[in-house]
Amino acid sequence: MIAKFNYWREVKDYILITFGIFCYALGWAGFLIPNEITTGGVTGIAAIVQYGTGIPLQNTYIVINVILLIIALKIMGLKFCLKTIYGVFCLYIMLWLLQEVITESVVGDEPFMACILGAVLCGMGLGIVFVNNGSTGGTDIIAAIVNKYRDVTFGRMEMYCDIIIISSSYMIPDYTIQKVVFGYTTLVIVASALDFVVSRVRQSVQFLIFSAEYEKISDAIIKKAHRGVTVLDGTGWYSKKPAKVVVVVAKRRESVSIFRLVKAIDPKAFISQSAVIGAYGEGFDKIKVK
Repeated sequence: MIAKFNYWREVKDYILITFGIFCYALGWAGFLIPNEITTGGVTGIAAIVQYGTGIPLQNTYIVINVILLIIALKIMGLKFCLKTIYGVFCLYIMLWLLQEVITESVVGDEPFMACILGAVLCGMGLGIVFVNNGSTGGTDIIAAIVNKYRDVTFGRMEMYCDIIIISSSYMIPDYTIQKVVFGYTTLVIVASALDFVVSRVRQSVQFLIFSAEYEKISDAIIKKAHRGVTVLDGTGWYSKKPAKVVVVVAKRRESVSIFRLVKAIDPKAFISQSAVIGAYGEGFDKIKVK
């Protein structure tokens, strides 16, 4: 049963990673590339090197990713690197295919609109890839490594790396200030969209469940929802009778399942649900402080 569950989870991860990479590639091929809008990442570094030295973009891209993957293999483990290798290869194929299909900007001669829409697609795509334990390589690897040990969001870490990359585009001959500004605008939007997706998916909620059937409810949540349960002693102040309070912290996406479990056992149960700013420990995010 556990093996089947893990197998399906891996398949689901790869499906969602592929969809996220498609969104990211579409943002590039349909909006950013046709309008020659620069942004960060290893692709940005490779483009700058090509413009300045003539070294082909793909050569620089491969060399940088190989170095980063070697580092990531030691720090993040083989599982992360396998999905990263898949992500890099998948992104390469999708960028190639989409550029063959899309020969001009989707929004025509509207570079600012292309900047916004392309950045939103790229940010959402990266967010979907990250929350499913994947990566598109490059500065994504740096962001994932830093996020593992420090409480720095993916979007913020990406922004730090990309500011340096975009700023260096000033060295490219005949590169206009307008394109550089579009690059910074794209950077901010990508980071914001990325953080929105990641925080939305990882958001946790807390349940306080008041019911005479607290034992059955607690067992059902542990066995079927696979979440830990704490039962607290309480007192109903109006009735002056002792009561039990079931406390559960879960992912937001699991809320409906928990409500259904409680309703099936005790339709008259009183439930309080509240948003949790952060949940750390087993089953949630790791504590990342010195």
